[in-house]
Amino acid sequence: MKKGIHPQEYRTVIFKDLSNDVSFMSKSCANTKDTIVWEDGNEYPLIKLEISNASHPFFTGKMKFVDTAGRIDKFNKKFAKFAKRKES
Repeated sequence: MKKGIHPQEYRTVIFKDLSNDVSFMSKSCANTKDTIVWEDGNEYPLIKLEISNASHPFFTGKMKFVDTAGRIDKFNKKFAKFAKRKES
C-alpha cells in the first residue's frame, strides 16, 4: 500500500438509516457536524444514511421503493416537454 494516503484519524461514529430509524455504531473518518447521544450516554458524531443493510431490499427480502431526493419528479419535469412533442 502507498504510504501517507490512508486516513489515520478513525473515530467512533453513529450511522443512522433515515428510512427506518435504525442506528449502529462503527468507526469512520467521514466528516459531519451532527451529533447524537448514544445508548451509553456519550455523545458521538452522527452520519445520516438514506439506505443501509437494515432497509436495502437485498438484505430485507422486501421490495421497498425509496425516492428521498425526488429523482422521479425531477426526471418527469425535465423530460415532460419531449413527451408532449411526440404526442402531437
